[in-house]
Amino acid sequence: MKDSPGLHLKTNILILFIVLFAPLGNVLLSKGMKRIGSAKNWVPGDIFHILLKIVTSGYIWLGIACLLIFFVAYMLVLTWADYSYVQPASSFSYAAVALLGYFLLGEPVPPMRWMGILVICLGVFIVGNTHPRTTGKA
Repeated sequence: MKDSPGLHLKTNILILFIVLFAPLGNVLLSKGMKRIGSAKNWVPGDIFHILLKIVTSGYIWLGIACLLIFFVAYMLVLTWADYSYVQPASSFSYAAVALLGYFLLGEPVPPMRWMGILVICLGVFIVGNTHPRTTGKA
């Protein structure tokens, strides 16, 4: 298969979007929902009050916007790269999740988890040295 620098550039840019926007969207949703709190009683008044808080939360809307960007980037990258390349490459998001959780949510990340993330990232580097597309155009 002919190597295309444009294919690599487009693929890498969109994988970067995937790696950044999926974890950021989920962290923003988590932060928004932690600020809102949980429904103590499942009575209609409490549920309506929580739904109103959800709809008016800036964190929730930013999270949704980030996840929409992720979803569009994911669909686009799958049109010109193999799934067997995209999915492992997007696993860099595990490192982004740990960093965002630590810095934005204040969650502790134990050393063993960092070691696991390092192993995942090393695997991504191995996959990243292969061609993004091994199949013909659909």
